[in-house]
Amino acid sequence: MPMLDLFRNLGLAVLGVALLYYGAEFLVKGGVSLALKAHVSRLVIGLTLAAFATSAPELVVSIDSALRGSADISLGNVVGSNICNVALILGLCAVLHPMPFHANLKKFDLPVMLFAMLALTGFYFLSHGINRWEGAFFFLCILTYTTLNVILSKKQEAKKAAETEAEADSGVDPEVEESMKKPLGVPLALLAVAGGVAMLVFGAKSFLIAAVAFADAAGISEAVTGLTIVAVGTSLPELATSFVAALKGENDIAIGNIVGSNIFNVFCILGIVPLISPLMGQSIRGLDFAVMLGTSGALFLFGMFGKRLNRVQGALLLASYIAYTVYLVMHHA
Repeated sequence: MPMLDLFRNLGLAVLGVALLYYGAEFLVKGGVSLALKAHVSRLVIGLTLAAFATSAPELVVSIDSALRGSADISLGNVVGSNICNVALILGLCAVLHPMPFHANLKKFDLPVMLFAMLALTGFYFLSHGINRWEGAFFFLCILTYTTLNVILSKKQEAKKAAETEAEADSGVDPEVEESMKKPLGVPLALLAVAGGVAMLVFGAKSFLIAAVAFADAAGISEAVTGLTIVAVGTSLPELATSFVAALKGENDIAIGNIVGSNIFNVFCILGIVPLISPLMGQSIRGLDFAVMLGTSGALFLFGMFGKRLNRVQGALLLASYIAYTVYLVMHHA
């Protein structure tokens, strides 16, 4: 690689990392502030606003692929992203910082996520793709899911506020207390969210360009590059947001972002794209669906039978992603 290209790609990589980190900072800060102002929980912000925002790259890639007639890229992008979100991102975050499962996540969102994975798998093998009727069903699901989440959260936050007034002397977590002292105003919070999303998208793109260039210079095949670097690249916004949220103790946003992103990937992306162009005649393998269902099922079981996603469980998820990636690399080498 020529020296000029080397410095250019190093600069893009550094810029990408910086944009990802500070974009995640702005998104988390703006999201927490909006949660406080709207009287909804941080979990709902993670499950909806943060999840939808960080899934923007997958949505753009999938719609663009469908318009260009590359339907298999749209579906493969969703399946691969769902595996990466749970096994790599949530696994890594749990290893660094164990995260408790919110009661609502266990009762509502984890079952919805597992249902989405099962529905996607069933529709795919039933129709050998996703047709317009199945896409319309998914789109109706995302509208219903989001509406119910906001309504239930506002009721629970109102109840929590009443209990807090009755127990004014009860202890408050220092980090939560600190975040409540200086929430951003609504206009500034919205600006922080919008700016954070823009920085995440451009940061992911900048880092991805540099990573692919270095892979090409190292002689790594296009197949391996696509299955590893590019696959992780579209999930960098989720990684940055969940990682920063976990470091700041905003565990509801960290884990909610991943669960919500997976629900969004199926219900919204595969709800919109088939309405534009049905995703038929795909070649996604049964192994990929098995890994997606296996990692999602493991997260569901961890949530149902445990109070937190601990380091051991995170390590198991991370190991499954490494094993899956190694298999893909060896299979396509």
